[in-house]
Amino acid sequence: MPIKNNNKSAAAASRTPEAESALKELFIDEIKDIYWAEKHLATALPKLIKGATSEDLKQTITTHLEETKNHVTRLESVFESIGEKATAKKCLAMEGLLNEATELLSDTDKGTEVRDVAIISAAQKVEHYEIASYGTLRTLAGTLGYNEAQSLLDETLAEEKKADSLLTGVAENYVNEAAAAETE
Repeated sequence: MPIKNNNKSAAAASRTPEAESALKELFIDEIKDIYWAEKHLATALPKLIKGATSEDLKQTITTHLEETKNHVTRLESVFESIGEKATAKKCLAMEGLLNEATELLSDTDKGTEVRDVAIISAAQKVEHYEIASYGTLRTLAGTLGYNEAQSLLDETLAEEKKADSLLTGVAENYVNEAAAAETE
């Protein structure tokens, strides 16, 4: 079997300044995108909390709202760590996910477990988008040698994964079964 060469320094040494510049530009653009996403998520989560029936779901989303506010601040630290000004660029993916969440709320009856299932669905779609974004950004930060940014992004990634896991727990522990037992 051939041995795979995992020598990062050899790959880094072979990068051209233009390639590194283009990668840095992409990295910064993607941080601007997730910065916008987190700021808008912080304004949208209270609507999901208000629409939820389950106290566990309300608490899970409330806790993540506080984390989301910290994510915004942490992203500002990421910008600072790479010598860039914190600016947002409209995130079309998050805009679509938040529009879908609003639609799910309007399509389900208030005070039902079915609505809670819809809220969990919408919230997990957001979490999965964020997990993908932060995973990519963390890796790119490492590739570009932005160690502080990489550490900050890794911290947020762990929180996003935890939020997703907690939402799964609420769904699997009782919300899904309670929704299945509801009658119209």
